[in-house]
Amino acid sequence: MPPVHQSGHQALRRHRCNIPGGIYLVTTTTHRRQRLFSDFSPARRMARQFARQDLRAGVELLAWVLMPDHVHWLVQLQGDTSLAQWTTRMKSGSARRFNRATGHQGPVWARAYHDHALRRNKDIKACARYLVANPLRAGLAENIGDYPFWDAVWL
Repeated sequence: MPPVHQSGHQALRRHRCNIPGGIYLVTTTTHRRQRLFSDFSPARRMARQFARQDLRAGVELLAWVLMPDHVHWLVQLQGDTSLAQWTTRMKSGSARRFNRATGHQGPVWARAYHDHALRRNKDIKACARYLVANPLRAGLAENIGDYPFWDAVWL
């Protein structure tokens, strides 16, 4: 029987692996790329979710940046938590609390996400710098200190 070729989200998951202690850059968009976080108040409500210990369990959140229609997380897996488990917990938990706090109805995050494993220690800080500079490249701020929706453990 010929191999079955998968496309879309299934194809992305096919080669996904979890390395204990591995460091990953995870990117997910909002549902249908809605600009849910363009305004300060909704963005602040979502950004607060990233500090919640129950949503961060199983990873060390090294850096993150919330953009109007997507988020980037730089995480290091801890224990036996898989990247898929953590991403599902973070996306579903943050969406539930965001919807409750803002009155938004329906999905917040797209179903899929993209991940990239970092292999060398020197790549980690370079990746974090690139990640938190996203608002500058998008024209949302002239200085990173002017953009309130990011954090990094190296501060």
